[in-house]
Amino acid sequence: MGFTAFVLQHLPPPPARVVEVGCGELGGVVPALAAAGYDALGVDPVAPARDGYLQADFRELDGEFDAAVAGRVIHHLHPLDASLDKLACLAPLVVVDEFAWDLIDPELQGWYEATYRDLPEPSGPPSLDEWRARHADELHAHGAVLAGLRARYDELAFEWLPYFPRWLRADVESPDRIGYRWAGARTSTTRSSASSR
Repeated sequence: MGFTAFVLQHLPPPPARVVEVGCGELGGVVPALAAAGYDALGVDPVAPARDGYLQADFRELDGEFDAAVAGRVIHHLHPLDASLDKLACLAPLVVVDEFAWDLIDPELQGWYEATYRDLPEPSGPPSLDEWRARHADELHAHGAVLAGLRARYDELAFEWLPYFPRWLRADVESPDRIGYRWAGARTSTTRSSASSR
């Protein structure tokens, strides 16, 4: 199941209002949500300059949506707690696609780099050591991301799946399980604190 199908499986029925935080320059899942009848908004500083998108940081948004979607975004957010507080204020339901980069062990790294070298037109970084060095202070470990989400949302779904095929943009059988998808509903504690702001 792709991320779009996972999102649609966990959203309330259309025409619910859904915000995708960090939709990127390609627009994320917003077109699929709009086609399914949702009132969808993609927010990102580099979002497409067209209807259905806002070129901004999601932390600048006001109001509340029925659900929020975040595809490979949360492990980049700084500061993490304040960003997750804002996310919890924006929507009572969150659906997430994430990347446990900190679980790449030497065996997985060896598989990835060998596969990268064998592909005719690989995507992703050729060296994971260089990639780690470039992002050393930028990324949150998956444990911190999950703990932050679980502190604000009751877990509804959680599944591990391969991530390297997406990074490589190749149809390969990967031994990794460092990608994960997660959905949660805002806790009553979070709801009461959010409504008091």
